[in-house]
Amino acid sequence: MGAALDRGTIEKAYARWAPVYDVVFGRVFEQGRQASIEAAERHVGPAGGRILEVGVGTGISLLNYNRNNRLVGIDISAPMLRRAQDRVAEHKLTNVEALSVMDAKHLALPDASFDAVVAQYVITAVPDPEATLDEFIRVLKPGGEIVLVNHLGAETGFRRAFEQGFSPIARRLGWSPEFPWARLTHWAERDGVRLIERRPMPPLGHFSLIRFGKAG
Repeated sequence: MGAALDRGTIEKAYARWAPVYDVVFGRVFEQGRQASIEAAERHVGPAGGRILEVGVGTGISLLNYNRNNRLVGIDISAPMLRRAQDRVAEHKLTNVEALSVMDAKHLALPDASFDAVVAQYVITAVPDPEATLDEFIRVLKPGGEIVLVNHLGAETGFRRAFEQGFSPIARRLGWSPEFPWARLTHWAERDGVRLIERRPMPPLGHFSLIRFGKAG
């Protein structure tokens, strides 16, 4: 496993991505974003619920939520979040309660205050994934769900070798391509957490939608 990401590197990387993020990644990650929103909305039900989106970035996914849901978005990157705020104002997204610059490892949010936490392409781009997941569980209500969409590192073969070789460049761009599935399963081996689902997602099935539940 490569060296851990650090907050300064991540902030600089996403400040550079902010002006072009939607163009570069919008269509590529569209199916994964939509699948994570649908999973969260199935959980909260048609009446809606309170959903935290961690790594909301430019707010590209906010338009896709049902307006019955109350949304809070956080991101470590102020330049990305400014674009999200512009999007909320432009489209009059009155169901967005707040957008805040915040470290996912230290959520300035009350315990048990959300029905679902959605984190799209985030968990391999934080310095301490396990502590970040601990925070997700803390702010979830009993019976709530974490919905992740993320690339996970290959365990064998050419893709694993490529990911390990590409890792130093990827870290400068803000993520860890060799992140192993075993880290998530190990984290989930604790009281009050259960793995609900893992299924492959585009592009090329190298990404996964993963759902964890908090005991009710």
